[in-house]
Amino acid sequence: MSRFAPRTTPSLEPDDAATLSRALDAGDVTVFADGTAYRLPDTARDAVLDLLARLGRGEAVTVSSAEDVLTVAQAAELAGISHSYVRKLTDLGVWPVEYRGTHRRIRREDVLAWLGKQKASG
Repeated sequence: MSRFAPRTTPSLEPDDAATLSRALDAGDVTVFADGTAYRLPDTARDAVLDLLARLGRGEAVTVSSAEDVLTVAQAAELAGISHSYVRKLTDLGVWPVEYRGTHRRIRREDVLAWLGKQKASG
């Protein structure tokens, strides 16, 4: 349920893959954006290192987003409402819903946005 299409990067040329692999073995990993070095949080660092290691092994990679989706029960617990009210909100289109088979999945960000609106109006 991602809003962004996955992006596939072909494998690197063998020389480029070997150079990248050697740099990773040496621990030489720095992230620069607009000329500024940034320290990544551990989870982001691990994801970037995994991606780079795969490219260093000569693998093609695909990157896609994984949105945080909730079951009806999880959405109800987060919002502090009943399961039947969650189903009503999805039936009315207040909360967009994705079906996986017959099971509803609701994006966490939609629940949190709705909660914010409820607090602001009440």
